[in-house]
Amino acid sequence: MRFSEYGTSDVPRIVDLPGGLGSDAAGPVAQDLLEQPGQVVQMVPVRPAGMALGEDVQPHDAGRLGRRAVLELGVHGDVRETLRAVLPSIGAKRDRTYLDRILQKHAKSLETVVSAYTHDVERHTPIHAEYAASVLDELAADDAVFTVGTGMSNVWAARYLTLNGRRRVIGSFLHGTMANALPHAIGAQFAYAGRQVISTSGDGGLGMLMGELLTVKLHDLPVKTIVFNNSSLGMVKLEMLVEGLPDRETDHEPVDYAAIARGAGIEAIRIERPGDVVEGLKRALAHDGPFLVDLVTDPNALSVLPHVSAAQVKGFAFAAGRTVLDGGVGKMLDLARANLPRS
Repeated sequence: MRFSEYGTSDVPRIVDLPGGLGSDAAGPVAQDLLEQPGQVVQMVPVRPAGMALGEDVQPHDAGRLGRRAVLELGVHGDVRETLRAVLPSIGAKRDRTYLDRILQKHAKSLETVVSAYTHDVERHTPIHAEYAASVLDELAADDAVFTVGTGMSNVWAARYLTLNGRRRVIGSFLHGTMANALPHAIGAQFAYAGRQVISTSGDGGLGMLMGELLTVKLHDLPVKTIVFNNSSLGMVKLEMLVEGLPDRETDHEPVDYAAIARGAGIEAIRIERPGDVVEGLKRALAHDGPFLVDLVTDPNALSVLPHVSAAQVKGFAFAAGRTVLDGGVGKMLDLARANLPRS
């Protein structure tokens, strides 16, 4: 994800990110490469069975190697120097068969990934975060600075924001580091006073450091705070389900973050209907000053992983079975319906 702002949309051979944040086109590329320098795989295994390699660029972090997967060879070194040593051994390829196949797969993925949630949007209630993120991408400035939280908001940013070489995306991009989006946005707005700065976070992340709204107001920073408010810790819920655990204590009572922002003296709106998303975001982005948009999104709309292993399917099925046995049939039906594209 850190690299994605440099992998611009006008570079013809970029096919998105591998792993849980990216698209299904990038996965085969990662598998064929065998090794991703600096990559820590969280939930999606991208290497062939029996081949696990890893490299870390931070000199004090050698102990991280092998934390999430058994490595056959753990290399602790400098990615730049490693690539410089490897590149002379890689010859130029004249056969475009593989490249064209992956590019076609990527193009098809991009054409269909948003369309399922952007037509007939009035039927998609509560709001699907995918739709809101795609609208934000269209309306944001060409040189906007996005700060993204940790969790589902990170996924929506990775999949739906177009990074064109002028935009920036800033975040923690480390597992289990919530609440970073708004503090990052404050720093970014001071650093880039003349640029549009947009903070995107979930309600869980914003709630952890909600006092930073007072900092935004104190300095009258024109930060636009977008909250994907699903009254849930969505990424934690997903991680529990794929491990075979029914989600527990991941949902909470609804909170009106727009009302809280207004109480702090910040302009804010709460959007509950898909038909209001475009005008609401337009109003926020055009406002001369701080603005918060409280998007009430579907808590059952989870990030469907580009590649799902048999173990993850088994874990999800086990969690679903336990939920049903506990009387949660309706809950599982809502989850299934929320993640099926509308026709």
